[in-house]
Amino acid sequence: MDVKPVTLSGQHVTLLPLSMDHLPGLAEAGKEPSLWLYSPTAATGTEGMRAYLQEALDGQAAGTVLPFTTMDKASGRIVGSSRFAAIDRKNKRLEIGWTWIDPAFQRSHVNTEAKMLMLQHAFEVLGCMRVEFKTDQLNVKSQTALGRLGAVQEGTFRKHMIMPDGRIRHSVYFSILDEEWPAVRTRLAERLAQGGFGK
Repeated sequence: MDVKPVTLSGQHVTLLPLSMDHLPGLAEAGKEPSLWLYSPTAATGTEGMRAYLQEALDGQAAGTVLPFTTMDKASGRIVGSSRFAAIDRKNKRLEIGWTWIDPAFQRSHVNTEAKMLMLQHAFEVLGCMRVEFKTDQLNVKSQTALGRLGAVQEGTFRKHMIMPDGRIRHSVYFSILDEEWPAVRTRLAERLAQGGFGK
């Protein structure tokens, strides 16, 4: 698995290699506090977002993370971010996560096409056997979206994280396997044709 910075471009969305140059756009896109309700990091404000980006870039330098900045092509606006994480080259698996989108662009083509681009790259270019996702047990919206995507719910990691407010988070894990990808790809294409869905 040759996981390295790459630009992924679709009809509506471009995923750019994350850069500190994107800080102003990401800080603006991520200013809504509700975006971080279920996240272990609240990247609100310029300095909060700067720390968030630095953590992602440090992970990229260590080879465990590949972060992207999400840009909406029609408006030219930076609208969010996502990452490949928990990269395990030996076992051909990784996680897609740390996904957030400006509320003005939620439930649109953005999340659907971004997921399609990332999954396509993971399975068809990197040769992954498995792509996994995790979400807060309280985040029913995310779990519903992952189920509609075609990901399989595998179980719950109990007492998985301590959240910024001290709450103990249980994380629900989902995955897509390489043999399941063709059906998921078809489902994503259909959703995209309908205008998108998800967070």
